[in-house]
Amino acid sequence: MEIHYHHHTVSNWGNERLIPMAALSFRLCSSPLICRATLDNGRNHHATDASFIRRAADLSEMSAGLTSPHPNFGCVIATPSGKVAGEGYLYAQGTKPAEALAVEAAGEFCRGSTAYLNMEPGDCHGDHTAVSALVEAGVGRVVVGIRHPLQHLRGSAIREMRSHGIEVNVLGEDFQSKVLEDARKCCLLVNAPLIHRACSRVPFSLLKYAMTLDGKIAASSGHAAWISSKLSRTRVFELRGRSDAVIVGGNTVRQDDPRLTARHGQGHTPTRIVMSQSLDLPEKANLWDVSEVSTIVATQRGARKSYQKFLASKGVEVVEFDMLNPREVMEYFHLRGYLSILWECGGTLAASAIASGVIHKVVAFIAPKIIGGSKAPSPVGELGMVEMTQALNLIDVCYEQVGPDMLVSGFLQPVPDLLPVIPSEDATFEIDPSVNPFESSIIFFYKTWDLYGSFSNFSPHPIRMPYGDDYRTWSSVEHYYQANKFVGVENPLSHDCVEKIRTAKSPEEAALVGRSKQRQQPELVRSDWEDVKIEVMYMALKCKFSTYPHLKTMLLSTAGSVLVEASPHDLFWGGGREGEGLNYLGRLLMQLRSEYLGESSVSAENTSLAV
Repeated sequence: MEIHYHHHTVSNWGNERLIPMAALSFRLCSSPLICRATLDNGRNHHATDASFIRRAADLSEMSAGLTSPHPNFGCVIATPSGKVAGEGYLYAQGTKPAEALAVEAAGEFCRGSTAYLNMEPGDCHGDHTAVSALVEAGVGRVVVGIRHPLQHLRGSAIREMRSHGIEVNVLGEDFQSKVLEDARKCCLLVNAPLIHRACSRVPFSLLKYAMTLDGKIAASSGHAAWISSKLSRTRVFELRGRSDAVIVGGNTVRQDDPRLTARHGQGHTPTRIVMSQSLDLPEKANLWDVSEVSTIVATQRGARKSYQKFLASKGVEVVEFDMLNPREVMEYFHLRGYLSILWECGGTLAASAIASGVIHKVVAFIAPKIIGGSKAPSPVGELGMVEMTQALNLIDVCYEQVGPDMLVSGFLQPVPDLLPVIPSEDATFEIDPSVNPFESSIIFFYKTWDLYGSFSNFSPHPIRMPYGDDYRTWSSVEHYYQANKFVGVENPLSHDCVEKIRTAKSPEEAALVGRSKQRQQPELVRSDWEDVKIEVMYMALKCKFSTYPHLKTMLLSTAGSVLVEASPHDLFWGGGREGEGLNYLGRLLMQLRSEYLGESSVSAENTSLAV
């Protein structure tokens, strides 16, 4: 029997893509019963694959709300008999990959087993830990839910696994069926923020509101506490915990004086963003308390300079825009590395955001209450629509009862498809392996999943550095850097800070401890910190690049290019929004690169003299 996969070309948002169709032609089949048995086995095989892929997708969200949003990776390792041997998920940016954790859990049962991944590995470019773990453990087959959405990572891990003899199957490419398509959809949804970010160059935006049965978000007086039930409000806290930031307008600050916290007592708390064109905002507001979480005010350039100074004195960051609108603001926060934004604004700003095309999903809590009022506000203001045929229809709509309320959610924009385009990355690589569309005289890096993300101080590369009279292993450069703020201070609380940072589960949490303690208890910080912090960072970076040869090779490959840490808000370590930053991290890497290149030239000269 021969099974042939026929390819059909289909238009997809202006790009052409190949869909391997499960159109099967059979030859040399002497019995219909054999053919039917083969098809039944195929269906069972697909059902098993789909079940484990869905499990991997569920696993990948396990850290949601505990750490800031990041690419969601889950891995399930199953034995040939279909039993789960090990599982793992990526906890946070810069932590151990899901695949490595699953391999550790499965142990000797990995050999000959199948690994199920909701997404192609690639949580840090230049780091091969995930693939190496699967290869060295003897995994025989890997099933991937979706390819990595980021172009510089897409296809590379799949190509590497296949080069080591592992059979790799990608849902929707190597085979198709209804049950597999449903599993693939789970993988798309669980990483919708990353996919939208990659395709639309703005963070994934979710508009949330609570309204009465007659469509009001407040009474005519503006009073709105509370429309929805306590159970619904708990769900809102969960939504906040899954977001990089929560955004409101000036009217919400004036009317409600919100805190916009996640209120779970631990884990991730999103940044608060206020959009206000005129800065007609109160001097007393809960959002101006930045002792626990930061607040950013986005405004029109030149607006109320005196009030901007007041906000700065409170520790509130002010970002000016030439044209303040949702599209410009979201493009800025895309550059800032944000994946997911929760909009909790009033109807006027909600309408503007929808009209700008930056809202991807809507979540509405509908309470069984009627408040009435011709002037009572509604969730979405004027959109300029005059006929019902112009109404925006949600897709993939879900309904759920939450206590007495009804939760309705759906997408305003479909999650972009990720099936291969023509020519594919693999095809281009096979034609000319030297082709690199990302080469540039200026190389930017920021998040670990960026093209040069391994240059980040948050990358998942442990280093061994001196501490007192001994050496200690630090989970990342950021762990070591933050801990050094408190080293040598004769105060038990400073020692506690060092230990909390050293044992933090992620670079993100290490930074949170170090920064908050420095801000809240400056007496715990060493007196010479401002003088030595650049040297501390340099020594940590040097240790990292000396410890990992492939990182050193990557750094040397950038010779001739300017390295810029692309944080738009960190004006010391980063390059700033418009190049106004000092870019010390980029400078240190270029200094280290020059040092390595100098060593190479001396070594080459000595070799030639010896000859």
